[in-house]
Amino acid sequence: MYFQRDPKDSVGNWSDDRIWSGLYARVENRDGWCLTEGKIVQKNIVAMRSFVSTPMQSGRLFLAGDAAHIVPPTGAKGMNLAVSDVRLLAAGLGEFYRQGRTGRQERYTSDALKRIWRAEYFSWWMTSMLHTFADASPFQREVQRAELENVVSSRALSTALAENYVGAF
Repeated sequence: MYFQRDPKDSVGNWSDDRIWSGLYARVENRDGWCLTEGKIVQKNIVAMRSFVSTPMQSGRLFLAGDAAHIVPPTGAKGMNLAVSDVRLLAAGLGEFYRQGRTGRQERYTSDALKRIWRAEYFSWWMTSMLHTFADASPFQREVQRAELENVVSSRALSTALAENYVGAF
């Protein structure tokens, strides 16, 4: 789990108790569910950023996972994209070593980018809808609030969010 903080903040300002208090405040509910506390093993303050390297290959060098693309954690797609990259690479290497063909290797970048850009878009959309931005105008804040309200109240939009969130990229 993560929660938004000022990227200029210091990890030293965040004791385990303060982190748990922040998480409890964000998941408070009335149905009886509560967080199960555990040991906090890593604390980081990271900037929400996105990156895509294209092409993802040069000759016999192939990039995969975070070396090829980064998505903010909002969409929860980083590991899924990395595993998908490895599946594509494994298929291409298998084809090459079993059959001497290079077709899948040659298509690696184009095949991978189809799902990468979809995941980048979804993560960008989730981040822009769920995070606050210091430089947002009052108009932008109200549009953001209206968008979130629209997703929450629309069966079609909430279904699209769910499909993208759990769908394979």
